[in-house]
Amino acid sequence: MGAGAGSGRGQLFLRSLLFLLLAGAPARGQLRYTVPEELEHGAFVANLGEDLGLDVSTLSARRFRIVSRAGARQHLEVNLENGILFVNERIDREEVCEAGGTCLLHLQLLVESPLELYRVEVEVLDINDHAPTFPWQEYVLEVAESAVLGARFPLESAQDPDVGTNSVHTYRLSPNAFFSLEVQTRSDASKFAELVLERALDREQQRVHRVLLTALDGGVPERSGTAHILVTVLDANDNVPAFDQPSYGVSLPEDAPPGTLVIQLNATDLDEGPNGEIEYSFSGHAPPRVRELFHVEPRSGQVLLKGRLDYERASLHELYVQAKDRGPSAVAVHCRVLVHLLDVNDNAPEVTLTSVSTPVLEDAPPGTVIAVISVLDRDSGDNGRVSCEVAPNVPFELRSSFRNYYTLVTTQALDREVVPEYNVSITARDMGSPALLTRSTLTIPVSDVNDNAPRFLQPSYSVYVMENNAPGASICSVSALDPDCQQNAYLSYSIADGHIHGMPVGTYVSINSDSGHMYALRSLDYEQIRSFQIQVQAQDAGFPPLSANVTVHIFVLDQNDNAPVIVSPLPRNGSVATELVPRSARPGYLVGTVSAVDADAGLNSRLSYQLLQATDFTLFSVAPDTGELRTLRSFLEQDASRQQLVVQVRDGGQPALSATVSLLLSVVETLPQTLSDFSEFSLPPEASSSSPLTLYLLVSLGSISFAFLLAILILTAIRCRGERRSRQGGSCSPPRCRCCPGSRPSSDGLKTSNLTAQPPAGTTAATCLDVPAGGPPGYCYKVCLGPESAQSDFMFLKPCSPPRNNEKDPGKRSRPDQHLQVAKEAKQPNTDWLPPSTQRPALKR
Repeated sequence: MGAGAGSGRGQLFLRSLLFLLLAGAPARGQLRYTVPEELEHGAFVANLGEDLGLDVSTLSARRFRIVSRAGARQHLEVNLENGILFVNERIDREEVCEAGGTCLLHLQLLVESPLELYRVEVEVLDINDHAPTFPWQEYVLEVAESAVLGARFPLESAQDPDVGTNSVHTYRLSPNAFFSLEVQTRSDASKFAELVLERALDREQQRVHRVLLTALDGGVPERSGTAHILVTVLDANDNVPAFDQPSYGVSLPEDAPPGTLVIQLNATDLDEGPNGEIEYSFSGHAPPRVRELFHVEPRSGQVLLKGRLDYERASLHELYVQAKDRGPSAVAVHCRVLVHLLDVNDNAPEVTLTSVSTPVLEDAPPGTVIAVISVLDRDSGDNGRVSCEVAPNVPFELRSSFRNYYTLVTTQALDREVVPEYNVSITARDMGSPALLTRSTLTIPVSDVNDNAPRFLQPSYSVYVMENNAPGASICSVSALDPDCQQNAYLSYSIADGHIHGMPVGTYVSINSDSGHMYALRSLDYEQIRSFQIQVQAQDAGFPPLSANVTVHIFVLDQNDNAPVIVSPLPRNGSVATELVPRSARPGYLVGTVSAVDADAGLNSRLSYQLLQATDFTLFSVAPDTGELRTLRSFLEQDASRQQLVVQVRDGGQPALSATVSLLLSVVETLPQTLSDFSEFSLPPEASSSSPLTLYLLVSLGSISFAFLLAILILTAIRCRGERRSRQGGSCSPPRCRCCPGSRPSSDGLKTSNLTAQPPAGTTAATCLDVPAGGPPGYCYKVCLGPESAQSDFMFLKPCSPPRNNEKDPGKRSRPDQHLQVAKEAKQPNTDWLPPSTQRPALKR
């Protein structure tokens, strides 16, 4: 069972898919054939293979077939051997095409490889295979003996399912002395017959006349159908009925149920038999409303209630009843019945809002009119008298202005933030028994007034931002609420004016006026600024606007972005630091102390020392916390007289940054009286906490100034020489030289001496100068000039050395589009982890 259902659904899906494909396939024209109905199976219709120009031998391979909808009968089929279209099953035109007119069978022919679609129309021709038939084989026609000559009596029409000339064509009547037949044509060309009285009837001579009516179609051969007509002659009725009185009156409560007897009517007729049997009914001019509410029993003359009465709609109903006997040519007589309705309390009061002024402002004074209410009860008397009231516990009351009209007014001040909307229940009650009431609810929204200032979610905000943040990055979000609504609750955020370290606060942070998101406008440096606070204001869009302020505390978190700096020992004249060690030194001898500082804070500035390289690791050791360099054992004869050491200083950050210092220790028999590199910067103990930093800054500033002056001198010489080479297409030879793309002046740059060196026209070469010496250790300065430099009075220096591995923030590296700032103040080192002064002794002699 399931397999069969699945197979049927699959075939239905395939056929549907095929019809979709056919809808998009190109059609190759349309053929039309005709075929009579009722042909036997296998009857020839057309040679499709020849008419469509198809190769008959390939029809089977190309799956030539007729595509039909699922469930449709296959009246025609194609022979794949010869391409002939033949009748597959008998075609009944009246079954295939129920409606008249042309009957067409639409065929969809499909052939594959390639896919082609042909449309064929086959018109099914009607044959005269049906005879006319009458609904009944015998008709009874009653004709009064008093009927005048020429009176016409329509007869039932015959039906023929064939169409055209094969349908009903004419009617014939059997010969008789009293009646003739006239055939009429309707607008749709169908025929009907009328019996015409040709001779006066006499019931006493002949009571019944029998005639035969024949219907004939126009087909070949002609077919016909017959019906017998029995004409009964009726006796004349010469007496009319009479009522007891011409008019009647009755009272009825409006809530009377259907079926209630309203009145019993009585009429008499002097005739006998059917001519004396009376039937009662409403007169023809009785209004439709009366026919809906009342009913007259035809035989008894009782007037009964049929529908629901409504006093408010009509308090009086006037009925006209006729009496007519059952005889032929009966004459009707009439009487009038007046039905008076008695009112009952069946209508509840109706509450109508005549005028409503909503919404109401929350600052509206007491007594403000909200709505005008009218009350109506369609009952009469006490049933129509109404009282109206509102539910308690609402700040509203009803005041009666005049009869059945009330005004709804406020009784106290409103507050939208407490109750934004009131549902006021109004009750109207009539004075009937029992009393009826109506409750109506009026929704009164309260309109907002800007009476509430914004309120921040927190009394203050504390924000922690990691230094070296990307400019433009979001650092926090503040949010405020305003219990008002719509425009009065729309908040805009702003930062109050102020200064941070002498700079406007707007240069540090900005805020999105709509969302309250705050963004850092510059990269913060923990070593320069550790915390600051700003005032954020939230202001609504009401009139007048209200605002609130909140303090945002911003704390800058330290990041390990500063490598340790060796402050002792310092190399002399760019060479490694040297030291003398007596050969007689014993194990634990203090050779010196390596000191370093780190501008970071916390763990990022906690320094550790280790011996990275040594000529003999068994001879020296470095204290990891203090940096003290001591001997591990006594010197032997085979120990080298010159010991090369590399000491590494690492901070505690993640990832850790480090610095190294190279030491050259000479083993001597006796020590001279000169100071060593270790003791060169030793100061008295009372100033030891600040002297290394001061000396480091002085040495750094001096080195930078010297390098800068030396670069200017060398650049001037190179520019003078380059002026002569520029006409010969001189170019920048160092492969790593990158020229500064901009020529805008900088406050930290230095002016050049109006050099006039200029490359030849059409070249983009730059003049570069390496300054390998004279600058700070580990830097190589390249002076780069673009083609436009000849017209500028400024030049800029840029370090060409590769960036250090411990610089992760690209904002701290030299970029091609930034000018070198050479006279900036160095960062102040952090002294949290400086070794005590007792750990910095001079070299012992």
